Amino acid sequence: MGYVENLIEDEAGIRAVVQGSKRVAVLGIKTEQHSGQPAFYVPEYLSQAGVDVVPVPVYYPEVTHILGKPVFRRLVDIPGDLDLVDVFRRPQDIDQHVDDILAKKPKAVWFQSGIRNDAAAEKLARAGIKVVQDRCLMVDHRRYGR
Repeated sequence: MGYVENLIEDEAGIRAVVQGSKRVAVLGIKTEQHSGQPAFYVPEYLSQAGVDVVPVPVYYPEVTHILGKPVFRRLVDIPGDLDLVDVFRRPQDIDQHVDDILAKKPKAVWFQSGIRNDAAAEKLARAGIKVVQDRCLMVDHRRYGR
């Protein structure tokens, strides 16, 4: 089997990732000024549901806090362990973050709805990181998180 077991596509695997994710870094989070976009309202939902959300915006260099939490510019700069990195980046933009994700070594990575990058997913899975692609974390958290 090898790395393939880390490519999570079954409901039991999705449930396990969701229920094991208490501290989530959101890569590509948007600011409060973009509250109508999934890259803001999904992490806002998670935060309200009791998840410890760590904002990692890609843009907005002047922003120091999102959802009342200090922002980090790289995953590797976040103190402590991460259960999950929730990714709001276009598929072609994920590759530039793979080394940072590998260096931080979260338990899992979640590519949001509409986002697939099989090459990046394979690299992460080969490093022992569970990967979910093309699913909405908010939808699955509502289903399994309680």
